[in-house]
Amino acid sequence: MDYKIALIKGDGIGPEVVGEAVKVMDAIGEKFGHTFAYVDVLMGGCAIDAVGKSYPEGTAEQCRACDAVLLGAVGGPKWGHATDPDKRPETALLSIRKDLGLYANLRPAALRPALADSCPLKRDKDIDLMIVRELTGGVYFGKRDRYQTEDRGEEASDLMAYSEKEIEHIGRRGFELARLRGKKLASVDKANVLETSGCGAR
Repeated sequence: MDYKIALIKGDGIGPEVVGEAVKVMDAIGEKFGHTFAYVDVLMGGCAIDAVGKSYPEGTAEQCRACDAVLLGAVGGPKWGHATDPDKRPETALLSIRKDLGLYANLRPAALRPALADSCPLKRDKDIDLMIVRELTGGVYFGKRDRYQTEDRGEEASDLMAYSEKEIEHIGRRGFELARLRGKKLASVDKANVLETSGCGAR
């Protein structure tokens, strides 16, 4: 099989990590008869330095033209204090999530024998969790505001909004993964006090 992979090497350790991942993929391709063609895609702090924007025009289109995207890491202290959204690496992350519909962040947590003595939960040798986090709704994408109050000085607010569809698709992803694993799923929310945690549950 032939595959086209978009490489977003990014900043900091990103290029190093992506470079090693490419070596692994090439070894897999050689062993199993696959061919990987790589397309470098500019995004993050390195894109700010190169073209003045963290999320250059055409980034999403380049990624859509590939079979998969391999993202290293973006951002760093060098770009951390910009007020212009186009000059902030995290703006690119939020934008690409929205544009490509990357709504589910999968974060595995397993206890490896070599690290058991460094883990506070080392008595439980069977730690194997998959955390599923929603990525395209909520406070990162809500309306932002700054205003002056009479008695508390300046105040800021971020609207945390979730649609029924957003809650449903992250729930479905969680259940799909649970069926492939231990058939157990726990939902972590604050439905007792937050209306957004109960969205889609009626």
